[in-house]
Amino acid sequence: MQHLEEVNRNNIFMMDNTANPAPLGLCAFGMTTILLSLHNAGFTGVSSPIVAMALLYGGVAQSVVGVMEWKKKNTFGMLTFGSFGIFWITFAAILMLPALSLAKAPSPVELAAFLAVWGIFALGLFICTLKMHRLLQVTLAFVVILVALLVTAHLTGNPLILTLSGISGLIAGGLALYMGMGQTINEIFGSRVLPV
Repeated sequence: MQHLEEVNRNNIFMMDNTANPAPLGLCAFGMTTILLSLHNAGFTGVSSPIVAMALLYGGVAQSVVGVMEWKKKNTFGMLTFGSFGIFWITFAAILMLPALSLAKAPSPVELAAFLAVWGIFALGLFICTLKMHRLLQVTLAFVVILVALLVTAHLTGNPLILTLSGISGLIAGGLALYMGMGQTINEIFGSRVLPV
């Protein structure tokens, strides 16, 4: 009997009752993507709010979420949030290093190559979502479209394609933010207030 009580006590400590980290990752991805997409769509310039958001909320917060998803044994969440967290930190570094005279600014072809690799990665994530819920599929589809348009815009220098990438990014970011807030609202209210 004492052995059973000890086993039950150990099982309680092994249960994962930590918070769901996905809403933080989704909101960080969504809001950072929206902010950068406002620039790509021609509404804002690249200034300190974009760099700071990419570095800290898009970068650091999502990287932390990736570690939290690892603890929850969620490989897709770990890979997605961890990788996009590092993507945003890298993007901020691409902007900061030339400004600090630590490296030269990338050429359009170099930036297109950087983005193309991430596009292949996003396509892989999209394929994973074919076994997941529809809203996540649509969000990743828009991320793939966004990156494809950005690569094309950098290779061609066509401002219309860059604007279209901004619109795609606003949709992708908006959907990610909706999922993150939707999950949180549903949890707080204890019912399905928003379909996510």
